[in-house]
Amino acid sequence: MINGTVFDIQRFSIHDGPGIRTTVFLKGCPLNCLWCHNPESKSSKPQLSFTPMRCIGCGACLKACKHNAHQLNEKGEHVIDRSACVLCGECVKTCYAEALEMIGKTMTVEEVIEEVLKDEPFYETSGGGMTISGGEPLFQPDFSVALLESAKAHKLDTGIETSGFASWATLERFIPLVDHFMFDIKETDPKRHEHVTGRPLEPIVANLKKLHDSGAEILVRFPMVPNVNALPEHFKGIGELAKSLPNVKGFEIMPYHRLGESKLDRLGLGASPIKTEPPENDVFNGWIDTLASYGVKVINERK
Repeated sequence: MINGTVFDIQRFSIHDGPGIRTTVFLKGCPLNCLWCHNPESKSSKPQLSFTPMRCIGCGACLKACKHNAHQLNEKGEHVIDRSACVLCGECVKTCYAEALEMIGKTMTVEEVIEEVLKDEPFYETSGGGMTISGGEPLFQPDFSVALLESAKAHKLDTGIETSGFASWATLERFIPLVDHFMFDIKETDPKRHEHVTGRPLEPIVANLKKLHDSGAEILVRFPMVPNVNALPEHFKGIGELAKSLPNVKGFEIMPYHRLGESKLDRLGLGASPIKTEPPENDVFNGWIDTLASYGVKVINERK
């Protein structure tokens, strides 16, 4: 029985591949993107999330915690000493207001597929299916492959969202099991890529080109962050990359949003290193026009 670490199973997803889909979010990612909108996915270990505005000050978690991780400060506010927390989850069990949540749990392939199959009629009518996201599906390769094999045994359409950072031998295992690859390129300049992700660009691009040559269906996606990677050099780099990938399904801009900031706070991970705002519509439309001028087949609609 193969187990994996899952932090969310999102039903009725419409942005993670064609049709109505169930997206399985796995924990653990080898990249450390500055703008990550799923910071709870970076660590492969469970994490304790605390939403102060939900806290009713009942004190149940203080009594339940044997390690004194939950405390009241001088203002009477509930605070967490993360260094004392052992992630036992006892506090979560006593939190009537659901201000505390454990992010990440061990699940079997059978448990995940059982949840995925609840919406099987919607997949059939919409052309949807199961998508594995994260985090990084390639970071838990055995579990991801087993999930895909089970999905295929149930004749489900499959997709993965990936950064492509893994050995080619790992990525190659996925080719016969995946109908739709959504492949993210964070930066096209090697030095800037390493700065914003903590990882080298070269193996990612090499994997993308090998995957392209294998005949797999690929949607190449570009997270675009104002004042960070939305740069003339990056747009030009995307144009050059697109020329080497003539058979991909298309290219998609993924504009920056700020949803990850509140997650960082709830996990006690500090402030976001990104100090920018989501793009205005005219800026976003300008990105589409710029990429189109380089011959890039952008699938985004203008706003």
